[in-house]
Amino acid sequence: MEESDVKKPVKALLIGGSAGSLQVLFHLLPLLNKTLPFAIIVVLHRRHSADSSLSELLSTKTALPTHEVDDKDVILPGHIYLAPADYHLLIEKGETFSLDYSEKVNFSRPSIDVTFESAAEVYGSSLAALLLSGANEDGTKGLLAVKKTGGITLVQNPETAQMPYMPNYALAHAVIDHVCDIAQMAHFINTLH
Repeated sequence: MEESDVKKPVKALLIGGSAGSLQVLFHLLPLLNKTLPFAIIVVLHRRHSADSSLSELLSTKTALPTHEVDDKDVILPGHIYLAPADYHLLIEKGETFSLDYSEKVNFSRPSIDVTFESAAEVYGSSLAALLLSGANEDGTKGLLAVKKTGGITLVQNPETAQMPYMPNYALAHAVIDHVCDIAQMAHFINTLH
């Protein structure tokens, strides 16, 4: 077996979502193990000021340390990171975060695609990405980038999504490894290494 055939351990799990995805997270986070060997990076479409305490709210659903990202934060395994409202979240080569206030992508800032694409460049095959409920096409290009670099791609089962457009669009335009309901997502995440 060649070295390139050996699967690298996952260093980060990306979760992207829009309309309807917050309820999925509220149900998913309590099902996760109390420790995980990789970082979870969450990008949600959110209003600028309406949910400034979202990371605090998410932290009540999990034992994992949960933080809203600040520019240049170091990415640590076993932590959950939430993209701040109104900033694109990028992953830098030194496994740190960078915040960007450039134009909206897919009518969104933060854009799921921006984060997924930058993470794919840094993590390559050591990455998994999950796309949840939503009402636009954001996330599909990012999933394509993750798949192209050897990462694992997942989408919420559109039949369980409040807004199925986003996972349906990804299923039609990207190569998806797993289609999951919430219980299947939790099992996948808890057994990921």
